[in-house]
Amino acid sequence: MATGEYVSVQSQADTEAAALEKERTELSENPKGEHRELASIYVGRGLEPTLADQVATSLMEHDALAAHSKDELGLTDAMSAKPLQAAFASALSFAVGAALPMLVVVLAPNEKLIPVTVVASLLFLAFLGGLAAKVGGASVKKGVIRVAFWSALSMGAAAGIGALVGTVV
Repeated sequence: MATGEYVSVQSQADTEAAALEKERTELSENPKGEHRELASIYVGRGLEPTLADQVATSLMEHDALAAHSKDELGLTDAMSAKPLQAAFASALSFAVGAALPMLVVVLAPNEKLIPVTVVASLLFLAFLGGLAAKVGGASVKKGVIRVAFWSALSMGAAAGIGALVGTVV
């Protein structure tokens, strides 16, 4: 899980770096055009053209790449891809998320192991979906339903594929 997250986020970081390099080149080759582009962004956000031009001039004099990075590309330091941080968070989340199902596997009677594990896992996932929604300020009910539905669907698909290829469940 962590390596997959690292690869995914590193790809995003590479894309961001390429976009910044392209912007750096555009700024050196066509500063006036880039100034017009930045000013038009501010006009689009509601500034009067004269004020938009002044803001673009001021920001470009301070740090042209940072201004274009933020306002044209939507990239900020806080939101930039951080592959190692993402990999660590994924590994930790996976380990914590696996703790309850593993405990259930250890404690459940063998004859009811699969249904008890499935139900406990879905309940735990639903709880985590609700918790994530609450922390994020979203609808807890929607978070619970979304995570429970998609988790049940993926569990069913995995079991179905296992049955098709002859895995004993």
